[in-house]
Formats: sequence, C-alpha cells, structure tokens
Amino acid sequence: MTAPEISAPRYGPADSWRTPRFTGPRTFMRLPHVVTTQDVDLAVVGVPTDDAVSYRSGARFGPEAVRSASVLLRPYNTHLKVNVAERLSMVDYGDCPTVPGYHERTLEQIAQHLLPLHEAGVTPLCIGGDHSMALAELRAAARVHGPLALVHLDAHSDVWDSYYGARYFHGTVFRRAVEEGLVDPHRSVQAGMRGTLYGAGDEDEPGALGYDSIPWAELEGLSPQQYGDRVRARVAGAPAFLSFDIDFVDPAFAPGTGTPEVGGPTSGQALAYVRALTGIDFRAFDCVEVAPAYDAGGITAWLAASACHEMISLAAVARPVRAR
Repeated sequence: MTAPEISAPRYGPADSWRTPRFTGPRTFMRLPHVVTTQDVDLAVVGVPTDDAVSYRSGARFGPEAVRSASVLLRPYNTHLKVNVAERLSMVDYGDCPTVPGYHERTLEQIAQHLLPLHEAGVTPLCIGGDHSMALAELRAAARVHGPLALVHLDAHSDVWDSYYGARYFHGTVFRRAVEEGLVDPHRSVQAGMRGTLYGAGDEDEPGALGYDSIPWAELEGLSPQQYGDRVRARVAGAPAFLSFDIDFVDPAFAPGTGTPEVGGPTSGQALAYVRALTGIDFRAFDCVEVAPAYDAGGITAWLAASACHEMISLAAVARPVRAR
C-alpha cells in the first residue's frame, strides 16, 4: 500500500531563498494579502485600535510593527517539529475596520469582520491593538462555536467592572465576556498576573467569576509541561481561545507596551508556556498590546511575532497532513 501524496497548501509565505526578507509589502510572515476564506486554514488579521487603554496609547500601530518584525520568521518550528507552511494554508487578511474615538462601534465592526472567518472554518490570529478587542473576537467566535474556554497569558486579569465609569475598557474585557456568555470561566485559565492592585479583593475577582487564576508567583514554579497539563485538564476538550498580552513578559524583554509590569517571565519562558499548549482545540488566537513607540530596537515586536509563530505552530500540529 503506497503512502498518499502530500498536497501543498494553496497559500503560504514568499520564498526567502529567492527574495530578501526586506523586500515586498509588509504582510505577516510574508504571506499573501488575500481577503478570502476559500482554501484558507488560518488568517492573520490586524486590529489597529487603542481607544480603550488606561495609560499609554500607541497599540493601534502594533499590527504594523509586528508584521514588519515577522519577516524574520521561518516556517519550521524546531521545538514542535512542524513546518507551518507545509501544514497550513495561510493568508494575511488585512486589518479590521475601526472607528477612532467610537470604541463600541469599533467592537461591532471587528466582530462583523471576523464572523465570516469562523463561519468558513478559518482560524483567525488577530494582532492588536489593545486588549479590549478580545471582546469582539469572542463575540464572533461564540456566534459559531458557542462559549469558549479562555486561555489567557497576561500580567493583568482584565476583570474589573469599569474604568472611569466606562464598562468597555481593556481592563474589563474578560468580565464582560463572562457576562455575555462568550466564555465558560469554569473551563478557562488565566496566568501570569502580577504587580500592584487597588485592593486585596482584586486578587479574588477572577476566581469569583469562575476562572482558574495562576498568578506569576505560582506560575514561575510550574514547568511549561505542568502548566500545559493544567490547562488541558481544565479546558477538557472544549473549543478554546488563546489570548496573549505582550505585557505578560517582563518589560526588560518587552518594553513596548502600554501598562508594563516588572518581575515577570523572560521572552524564552513566555514562548515555552505558549508552546506547551498542544492538544487544545483552539478556534482563535490573538497577541495584543504591542505599542511600538515605547519599544527598544524592535525587541517587543520581534517577541510578539515569535509568539504568533508559536500559536500558528499549535494550529499546524493539530491539523493532519494533507493528502491529495
């Protein structure tokens, strides 16, 4: 019995053996800019918005910076032993439409833009943009997949009730997601939280909503494998959403963000925690809060691009090899 021939994905990155990485338009990983769902497994989508930040603005320029940094990425992941370009048909889907100054309208437009991807079975990987955009991502995903398990790496839990009297902020997004029935908190894990708070009760808020909360002081004592096992047990086969806030990483390694928190993981540790999340049915990913105006030599954008590659690799590992 002969083995089936391997079918190449329709869309993939430009061949950097033939054309230098610094040439061509700045798409993620030099993927073709194609706005289609046909023959597409994964679509990278920029979300240039930062109307809901509480401190330093500038994340609206995050997608541009991460795309530019991503030209250094190669398709083979040496840790997960997968060539993402051989396993996935991938496109850069361009940017979501936004309305500067009208945040709730922006959230509506982001959800409308992403919904056709989910309906077509395409996995979106969104690059932000401030973390409030995750509410729109979850609205689109939950319309198709139902409530999702949230896997959240961040220095902040983002479950406050309001900021300055406003309910839709980057620090309130995962409370709103529970209230709207978009995530199942009892299958969700938040990890990496640290830094000063407004009061002792703030530490209890994620658990009160039903989340499994792992502060950095606990997470740093877990190996990536132990963390991954805990998440897999909690998610228990549910459709899931992975949200990676770049401020999860210590600002020594990721200074280009709006609300940095010292005393966190190195870039290598952070990528290892993402990489450990194999075997989970992720229906969407994001990487948020990159603010290039505060970056140092582009290291934050390079880290964000690498985190996105790890997420793409998770999707690639989960997809069977194509046969003709």
